[in-house]
Amino acid sequence: MDLSKFFSAKNIAIIGVSKDPKKVGHIIFRNLIDSNFEGNLFLVNPFADIILNKKVYHSLLNIKENIELAVIALPAKKVPQVIKECGKKKIQNIIIISSGFKEMGNIKLEDEVKNLLEKYKIKCIGVNSLGIFDAYTKLDTLFLPRYRLKRPKPGNISFVSQSGALGLAILDLATSENYGIAKFISYGNATNIDESDILEFLLQDNNTKVICMYIEGVKDGRKFLEIAKKVSKVKPIIVIKGGITEKGKEAALSHTGALAGEAEVYYAAFKQANIIQANSLQEVFNFARILEKSMLTKGDRVQVITNGGGYGVLSIDSIIKNNLSLASLNKKTIEKLKKQLTNLVVISNPIDLSGDATTERYKIAIDACLDDNNVDILLLIVLYQSPLIDTSILDIITEAKDLKKKPIIVVSTGGEFTDTLKRSLEDNGVVNFTFPEDAVKAIKALTEYYLKR
Repeated sequence: MDLSKFFSAKNIAIIGVSKDPKKVGHIIFRNLIDSNFEGNLFLVNPFADIILNKKVYHSLLNIKENIELAVIALPAKKVPQVIKECGKKKIQNIIIISSGFKEMGNIKLEDEVKNLLEKYKIKCIGVNSLGIFDAYTKLDTLFLPRYRLKRPKPGNISFVSQSGALGLAILDLATSENYGIAKFISYGNATNIDESDILEFLLQDNNTKVICMYIEGVKDGRKFLEIAKKVSKVKPIIVIKGGITEKGKEAALSHTGALAGEAEVYYAAFKQANIIQANSLQEVFNFARILEKSMLTKGDRVQVITNGGGYGVLSIDSIIKNNLSLASLNKKTIEKLKKQLTNLVVISNPIDLSGDATTERYKIAIDACLDDNNVDILLLIVLYQSPLIDTSILDIITEAKDLKKKPIIVVSTGGEFTDTLKRSLEDNGVVNFTFPEDAVKAIKALTEYYLKR
């Protein structure tokens, strides 16, 4: 299913734009203006003539131009009539923001909408959608104002969410943590376009490298499994599943009208399709970042380099707990490091550069491990509080990453100074974590995905 016009449309009609700045239609209109959207906007409201100095059409049918995308923000009972007008206008793509359908028990009205969409061969995201966002084309139909929810910068992670509110939390966190986003799609009740259709579309999207999903239930299990298998061979899919408890299932039914199903069945399907399962929103981001920025790995042997002994111990424990392998340096590497480093350095796994570690020691250890065939992944613990480490270590780590020999993941814990250096590394494509346990879980996701692909 080609969904490209949802994100690249140049002529957009917004049906239900009000003069009231607190109303959904007005907010969507304002967001498209504030995003510097370069296309043409057509406002529809039978009771207004001008809104923000923009002409308002009393009917969709009064617009002479061809409309590529229509956004409907009206009470649910008015939606069927607008779909009929979209059909007469030959509009093929619509987003229905309106709620009040099967998630509220109004199954009959949603069925009417579904039948009309099929009759006029219209593709629809929604009903009960939060909207969509594309960081590259500036298309923004989210109904939250930008002063309340800043939009993230362009990146290569796309988020697909059955829940609008959870999607908002994802976008907010992405912006505050400076993560880049390609596309965000809230598909609500999946009346017409479902999660499988969106997955298949994102497979072809050049700006998307990693796909993250929040789902409560899927409309067609077999279809989802077949498409997910195809997509995961090319792009990683990370899923967080809602409705894994009985009460959670009940909540899902009243939220998007989704039948959540048995969690075990979903987990088995995820495993079969090589879908990465996350257990929290934080894990979704942790896994997405490492898969977006790290290169392919051929194995799971992790070598730890640290300037903090305790952090090294915690890292080793986490590696074992997550069933990853500890790298064993070959004799040639050990001999080389012994010649170049002080006797205070412990050359094993972890390589403990000690509390007086210098930037030069890190460079020696990193270079040696990159050349060691017994090492698949480097986990660097860098505690910047050490007085002998200067900011040139950022260049050393970035240059090592740019060699593209092995994935390099950094763990640093600290305050403002540490956060500044972490942000600098992230901007240069190096994945950073605050705690070793989170880093190792992300490494586990990285290795499992590539080794099973």
